[in-house]
Amino acid sequence: MDSPSDPPPRVARREAARRARDAFPPMGIYAIRDLQSGRVLLGASRNVHASLNRARFELRMRSHSDRVLQAAWNSSGPERFSFEVVELLKERADPDFDYASELKALEQIHRELLAQAGGKDE
Repeated sequence: MDSPSDPPPRVARREAARRARDAFPPMGIYAIRDLQSGRVLLGASRNVHASLNRARFELRMRSHSDRVLQAAWNSSGPERFSFEVVELLKERADPDFDYASELKALEQIHRELLAQAGGKDE
């Protein structure tokens, strides 16, 4: 049974929804790796988890914009791929911080690191 100090369920749900809406989104760099060919699709996103979920959905629906990636998925299935969050941005205290520029720079750094390691970036 709920204690007398617990808020009513509707209020608790509303408060949880507000906290989720106001939370700092997981911005960063993600990678989709073709484990068979070694090809890596790097991306930057203001919500990496949503971007990875969208990519998985598009691949399952056979509608991904990267034709090579889609063909590999169609021929071998999901076990051939890994979906990874490479790096997340930290929330900054400055409300005017330019996250878009930071994401762009971070993506470039990871593309260069991948090239140095001999990876196949697309």
